Amino acid sequence: MTTAAQALREISAACGDALPLPPRGDEQVFAAPWQAQVFAMTVALYERGLFTWPQWAELLGAHLADGAADGSDYYERWADALEELLGRQHIATGDEIRRTTQAWHDAAARTPHGQPIEL
Repeated sequence: MTTAAQALREISAACGDALPLPPRGDEQVFAAPWQAQVFAMTVALYERGLFTWPQWAELLGAHLADGAADGSDYYERWADALEELLGRQHIATGDEIRRTTQAWHDAAARTPHGQPIEL
């Protein structure tokens, strides 16, 4: 089974090691579930052929350059890059993403703990 840390290293290698990696030295790549989810969404879109890893590395690198110097906002910048990618590829607009995000939060708020969230 490939871990997220291994997947990140493989993606980085496919980009000629141009993909900035999270600022963690251990195997725990994600500090919160949403980070794993945004990572998985990105991988799924790549697997569908919507972009190349070098394209992703360039876009993510640009977003990281605007982030915190210590990399503490790595996955926030990752999510920003994914939102930009969705717009560039005409998959979803910023407004569509914001509406879906709000719908998700509304659904989560009305869903009893432990139950699946349905939009």
